[in-house]
Amino acid sequence: MTTFGTDKRARLALLWVFVMLNMIVADVLSFMSPGALEQILAGRAGEIVVTPGFLLLAAVLTEVPIAMVLLSLVLPLRAARWANLAAALFTVVYIWGMGSPVEPHYAFIAAVETLGCVLIARTAWTWRESATTVPAHALATE
Repeated sequence: MTTFGTDKRARLALLWVFVMLNMIVADVLSFMSPGALEQILAGRAGEIVVTPGFLLLAAVLTEVPIAMVLLSLVLPLRAARWANLAAALFTVVYIWGMGSPVEPHYAFIAAVETLGCVLIARTAWTWRESATTVPAHALATE
């Protein structure tokens, strides 16, 4: 049996859940900003016109960290390492590029999300196959 401290797959999946929960909280708090809901109801998000295409793009971009929860657990080691590194970098760009860092609450949560992505990247970068690593196929039997 492995512990959280030695199972990189579980650690990565949990860190992705942490990042995603922070993304949700940032969005919920942003909806509470004065005028935010009125803008959304008028079909705008700041300077962006909300269209079906924009919503599809937002869904695809947001799906990356969501998918990484599962992919961290099921991809082979080498693919999982590179996917986590790439997705962590992508997510940081997404967090700061698509959000509103001028709002204090968003800047704070974006910094926490960035820290989570840095931990993901560090975990993936230092991940090496060892006797304490649970193979992906063994996760379904535990």
